[in-house]
Amino acid sequence: MKNCIQINKRRIGPGYPVYVVAELSANHGQDFKKAVEIIKAAKKSGADAVKIQTYTADTLTIDCDNKYFKIGKGTIWEGRTLYGLYGEAYTPWDWQPRLKIVAEKLGLDFFSTPFDPSSVEFLQKMKMPAYKVASFELVDLPLIRRIAKTGKPMIMSTGMASLKEIGEAVKAARSAGCRQLALLKCTSAYPANSSEMNLKTIPDMERKFGTVGGLSDHTLGSAVSVAAVSLGASIIEKHITLSRKDPGPDSAFSLEPSEFKEMVDAIRTVEAALGKVNYAVSEKEAASRMFRRSLFVVADVKAGEKFTAGNVRSIRPGHGLAPKYLDAVLGKKAKMDIPRGTPLQKKMF
Repeated sequence: MKNCIQINKRRIGPGYPVYVVAELSANHGQDFKKAVEIIKAAKKSGADAVKIQTYTADTLTIDCDNKYFKIGKGTIWEGRTLYGLYGEAYTPWDWQPRLKIVAEKLGLDFFSTPFDPSSVEFLQKMKMPAYKVASFELVDLPLIRRIAKTGKPMIMSTGMASLKEIGEAVKAARSAGCRQLALLKCTSAYPANSSEMNLKTIPDMERKFGTVGGLSDHTLGSAVSVAAVSLGASIIEKHITLSRKDPGPDSAFSLEPSEFKEMVDAIRTVEAALGKVNYAVSEKEAASRMFRRSLFVVADVKAGEKFTAGNVRSIRPGHGLAPKYLDAVLGKKAKMDIPRGTPLQKKMF
């Protein structure tokens, strides 16, 4: 099928169940046991996959506190240095093979976002089934080409990117060997405002680039993710935490397990409701047809007597002729005696 990717045994795209990814990110708080608990919570909440991030502060930036390396206004990390933030947020690399085992034993797919060539090499040894490209790395075409050369499915977030930049990233991935590609609409604000999500971009990206479409959602709550599914999103990525009360760089815009489950349940309800183009009457609808209006004899009529507006009406229930025949019936003569309350049939006139 066009616009379809496959991660492990799971096919993802139009016509298949929505693929829900729980983003672990920094919510483990540098506690391995907590990371494991979050993965278990993701499974119980209905996620299909868990995603982590593979970097260190040194692979992302340098330890420098001049103005270029301090985070400015507009985010929840204002005033911090990049090096300090990433040093707190990273997932220790020696955890990652063990976390993969935990996730896979639970039946979850497990993959990561690499941020430089060394992390790609590390993840390749772990036999990752797919790779994610973060919004901030979408303009790093050499990195995208390196990931694409693995031949694994790629999911790329498009936050902050112009249409031209998205096109360049797609071209780089495909030219380097990527045959399975998904693009996620993303607004790279933390948290993001629902009014800035522009979800209608999802089906447009699918058409323009011939990819699977989805959403990386940093809004508070789950309404935006559910709405994205109604527009055709095949992948939903959302941060999960055990509790937003836990300190951490990502807690404020993450869902707690019960909320994550509510989101997944709503997604499953919406995808079931979307169904397919269908004008047939459902089984339950058929049972309700009796509540339609139809033509009934509403006063006793003798054989040879004419039908009039006084003795034939369109009323409920729906056991008689359809109301559209009323004008044709009026003025006709009855073939038989018809008692009041009889559904009118063609054989009666």
